[in-house]
Amino acid sequence: MTSTPALKEWAVICHALLGGEQIIDLRKGGLVEDGRHFGVNAPRAYLYPTAEHQRVELLKDAYRHWIDLAPNSVVGQDIVVYGWVDIVESHTITDPEILHELTSKVIWSDDYAASRLKWKSRDPLWVLILRAYRLAQPFTVAWNANYGGCTSWVELAELPDDPTTLAHEPALSDVAFAARAKSVRCALGLT
Repeated sequence: MTSTPALKEWAVICHALLGGEQIIDLRKGGLVEDGRHFGVNAPRAYLYPTAEHQRVELLKDAYRHWIDLAPNSVVGQDIVVYGWVDIVESHTITDPEILHELTSKVIWSDDYAASRLKWKSRDPLWVLILRAYRLAQPFTVAWNANYGGCTSWVELAELPDDPTTLAHEPALSDVAFAARAKSVRCALGLT
């Protein structure tokens, strides 16, 4: 078992993170989460690109073709890990107006982002500011039934404990990431 867990997310979102197109993720707990609530389990995570729940119509028009570009892991097949993220900040929101300010910063459609806020309405929507890094050499992990299901965090076997020891490059420069993170904080009303 690795000391760095994997954050399970749509392959197209992993593609957007690793390509520097977005630096945030919007999360609520999966059906298999502890208490069905999301929480940040680690300050760093491998990205587990999955096809589970991923649908082209839930993306903004300009990004729909990315479904074909984003390598994903199909249930029952090997998982290819292309990178990792540092969870720089995490915030929770319940206000649709704040979410509206964030929708320009994600590739999900505005309607889908709003549906994430409304789902399990008693729970807040988590906004994670993520600094993404692409691995020079992706890792392939054999499928295990424990990796399936509606969950955010997965312990993938066969991965090195610390991804920072591997050859990698940031998705964005320090300056570009700092500017984008500041824009997210402004949208959240924090600056």
